[in-house]
Amino acid sequence: MREISLQMINRRVSSDWWKKLVKYFVQVGDSLEIRCWKEEAAEIQKASIYGNPINDNYEVSIKGVVSKQFILELLSEDPTDKSIYNKMTKYFTINVEHKGCKFCSAHYGTEIYLIGVSDEDIAFFQNVMREYTEEDFSIAIDK
Repeated sequence: MREISLQMINRRVSSDWWKKLVKYFVQVGDSLEIRCWKEEAAEIQKASIYGNPINDNYEVSIKGVVSKQFILELLSEDPTDKSIYNKMTKYFTINVEHKGCKFCSAHYGTEIYLIGVSDEDIAFFQNVMREYTEEDFSIAIDK
């Protein structure tokens, strides 16, 4: 199994790419962890409907199971707070695991880490990202 890492460089890129990856890699029934900074009270409250919050130093970790409602939220949201990041999601980190494949959306979706992906997963990823350039994203695929 292989790994993919991606970092968004162009702050003007839309969330279309991110939503396509979520739709493909995040499935109902997958294990879920959402991480928020402690001061992100509204985000913690929203994430708490998907699992149980646990304080973890400067963050709160909410662990649960991916639901249809969670996927719909991710696919329909468009965060307006873009002062520091061009946020793809309101959640600082989203970790999902399905059959040995790990999907990590970090830094509000501006970084993606895919661990344990198949050649088919890589082909899907490359197809989604083909319209972008090196000026938009830094991408590494472990071969």
